Amino acid sequence: MRFLCRTWLYRLAGALLVFTTLAASLAAIDSPQEQLRSADAAFHAGYAAEKSGDLSTAREQFEKAVLLAPDIAEGHSALGSVLVQLGQYKQAIHELVRALELKAGDRTAQINLAIAYEQSGDHEKSLTLFRSLDGNDASPLPASVVIFYIRALSASQQTELAMAKTQSALAAAPDNSTLHDTLGSLEAQRKDWDDAASQFKEAVRLDPNFAEAHLHLGLALIMQQKTSEAVQELTAAAELSPQSALVQVEFGKALIANGENAKAVSVLQRVLTRDPSSRDAKYQLALAFQASGQERQAIPFFQEVVAGDPHNAPALTNLGVALVQTGKSKDAIPLYQRALKETPTDPLVHQDLGVAYLQESDLDDAVGEFRTGLQLAPEVYELHYDLGLALKLKDDIAAAASELELAARLNPSSPDPPYTLGILDMQRGRFDDAVEELKIALQLRPENGDGWATLGSVYKQENKLAEAIDALQKAIKLMPNQPGPHITLAGILAQQGQNLEAASERNKAANLTRLAISRQRATFTANTGSALLLKGQITDAIERYEEAVSSDPTYIEAHRGLAAALERAGRTAEAQAEKQKAAQLEQAQP
Repeated sequence: MRFLCRTWLYRLAGALLVFTTLAASLAAIDSPQEQLRSADAAFHAGYAAEKSGDLSTAREQFEKAVLLAPDIAEGHSALGSVLVQLGQYKQAIHELVRALELKAGDRTAQINLAIAYEQSGDHEKSLTLFRSLDGNDASPLPASVVIFYIRALSASQQTELAMAKTQSALAAAPDNSTLHDTLGSLEAQRKDWDDAASQFKEAVRLDPNFAEAHLHLGLALIMQQKTSEAVQELTAAAELSPQSALVQVEFGKALIANGENAKAVSVLQRVLTRDPSSRDAKYQLALAFQASGQERQAIPFFQEVVAGDPHNAPALTNLGVALVQTGKSKDAIPLYQRALKETPTDPLVHQDLGVAYLQESDLDDAVGEFRTGLQLAPEVYELHYDLGLALKLKDDIAAAASELELAARLNPSSPDPPYTLGILDMQRGRFDDAVEELKIALQLRPENGDGWATLGSVYKQENKLAEAIDALQKAIKLMPNQPGPHITLAGILAQQGQNLEAASERNKAANLTRLAISRQRATFTANTGSALLLKGQITDAIERYEEAVSSDPTYIEAHRGLAAALERAGRTAEAQAEKQKAAQLEQAQP
């Protein structure tokens, strides 16, 4: 995060310069009287236009004056000043250098030339001029100019001198909001977030409409981990600068950090509507989609970012994560490998690559990546957990248990290690240990339906039937569509002689099993339809999607696929009907 040296808004207090009339200088030129009068009139017209804020007309008039009287310093100086205000720094430098060749002591031209050098990135030339200007105690630089001097010092890594200059300027102008913002930016460069935030708050207090100060304050609050307060400040900045892509993207980032992903998506989509090429907006939009569980929508934006910046390790990694989350681990593996070429010592990338290998059932490579990650970060509990899981799948039970136990010690608040240890103990026939581990896991995550079902099975093995029934009923409440807990419960009820109740549970399990089979059939058929649609075989795709809907009328993706195929076939009304069915099903889901 950078302050001050980023592009930011500079506001000059009042008119930047006071121009001197050309009349006296023109009188000394041996030129036709009419030309003299035209040049003088053009100069005065330019000055009047500049004073009223019409910089375009001012430029035209000063250019005319310079053309009529090219050897008069004031004309070049005036034109250079307007060009600075228009952001035309290269042209401004040309005019101001010429003005100083004609009149070396023109302080106005020197100030504008120093500003033009600073704004164009030539900080050394800027500092040379500012130092000479700053030495004149009889005519101190105004605060609106000192800010550019400070910026040049900061860009030249002279932070302490820049701070001293800012504090001196503030002593003379304590109510200058821009100076407070500047000092805050310098404090931020030193990572002194408390003092930085204090200065930004003062800038905002003095000028509530100072968008840049709201932005800087928001960023400082994020660094202080005061995310909700940061969002308030960045909201103000965004409202004050609706056209600034920088402000809007930072606002979107803060919303993501605050968990307001849907709002972030909306903000970032508006940025891309105005600037479709904004890589920052695309990346943050992808992160917002990913954070809200919409990985499929995130993938195309990550891909665009990576295509434009192929060495961007975070983007490569996040794209890999999104692909793993959507079951495309094979595609993710080369992306993680590319990310590791950029950041070979990042343990989390090794972990992500290991997870991708794990999903591809490549256990040896998964173990290798997890162990490499642990060499780099031995205290990361997730790496120990993942390694334990991989070793469990390799049937190296003792080593797996050791890693899982270490993961549990490193992070006692995570339910995953004790849950997996419980499964491991159950498989080893250590039922008492399994119960203890599962109870710890369920205390940490009581909504884990699979955990309750497993605990119920363990209690059944121990013949603790009352405890088993209680655990299984909790599992059924959390997972009403899973047949497994009903089957286990049916066995216990039959064991207790409650045959009618047992039969009821078996019937429920059978119905749920039929539904599961129907969903599997619908999923397979819908995937076939999607493949056909990609090949342009629209009629065949429609048939497959219709089969999927017939197999499972509640399968949302089948309705969506059918809608897309019907739309491609020009059957718009039917397509719309399928979209509505999908939307209704999605709304009805808990």
